[in-house]
Amino acid sequence: MGQLVAVFGAYGHTGRFVVAELRERGFVPLLLGRDAARLATVAAAHPGVEQRVVPVGEPASLDRALTGAGAVINCAGPFAATAAPVVEAALRAGIPYVDVAAEIEANRDTFAHFGARAGAAGVAVVPAMAFFGGLGDLLVTAAMAEWVAADEVHVAYGLSSWHPTAGTLASGAVSRQRRDGRRVRYTGGRLEYPLDEGGLPILEWEFPAPLGRRNVLGEFTMADVVTVPSHLAVSEVRTYMTTEAAGDLAAPDATAPTAVDERGRSAQTFTVDVVVRRGDLRRRVTAHGRDIYAVSAPLAVEAVARILDGRTRTTGVASAGAIFDAPDFLRALAPHLRVEHGRE
Repeated sequence: MGQLVAVFGAYGHTGRFVVAELRERGFVPLLLGRDAARLATVAAAHPGVEQRVVPVGEPASLDRALTGAGAVINCAGPFAATAAPVVEAALRAGIPYVDVAAEIEANRDTFAHFGARAGAAGVAVVPAMAFFGGLGDLLVTAAMAEWVAADEVHVAYGLSSWHPTAGTLASGAVSRQRRDGRRVRYTGGRLEYPLDEGGLPILEWEFPAPLGRRNVLGEFTMADVVTVPSHLAVSEVRTYMTTEAAGDLAAPDATAPTAVDERGRSAQTFTVDVVVRRGDLRRRVTAHGRDIYAVSAPLAVEAVARILDGRTRTTGVASAGAIFDAPDFLRALAPHLRVEHGRE
């Protein structure tokens, strides 16, 4: 029997993909969540898999829920509420923690609050191990190659559409509340929170074929501004989003993703285009794939597999690019991603 891996928030949209991916990879998922009825629905689809109802605010309950698990993947947002309690429980249990948080502030807090403790305990804690934050960090690290510093990092997201999950909308609302009407950006080697005075700038980005030139929103800031500078010396990290996808996300009648295949994936496609600059030199790495929520599952599960079998470069709180061999990790995702390397 494979190793037991707990999935907190197993009944969420991404959590379901993670549970399926774990089973395909030979792990035994342990289904954890706060809602008994929703947890039972997922368990019914996976006969023989254990489920445990656990309130996130009760440390003793979390400790019991993680009994026997070799690792935990947190898929339950908003992560401002769930990350710290589950990380604490993982540290008490001495097991690795991975999450799929896209919330900038939640990821920043994980690095700030748990770095020393996780390092001293020798426990791997990997936040943002998902499409936003983790994938961008791996692509940036691969593009940097032997560089340990760069002047600028640009991550442009070309999504064909963006039908947000309930979790995405809830997490976004929490982040906006925490920022109190301010934007967030990474410039001059630090996070800044300027006042939002009239909307994000519309720019043009030349994506590789087949996407081509598209309008993007500048300062559409994602979790890459936390993950990338956590281990690479860069002064500027800028992220962009195609205007059509940003419009989908902001629409008052935004709808959840619709499954169109047997794996539950949507028809959404994506391109993540990374350009790093050092002086006059530029390097580019691009990834193409399908369904930003579905692809988070192989990212998170591959991370757990590598931590458990020792294919890591460090311990404590670390981003994907810091703890893993980025090019090798991206190669392992070949069934889910097409990655292209180039220089400008």
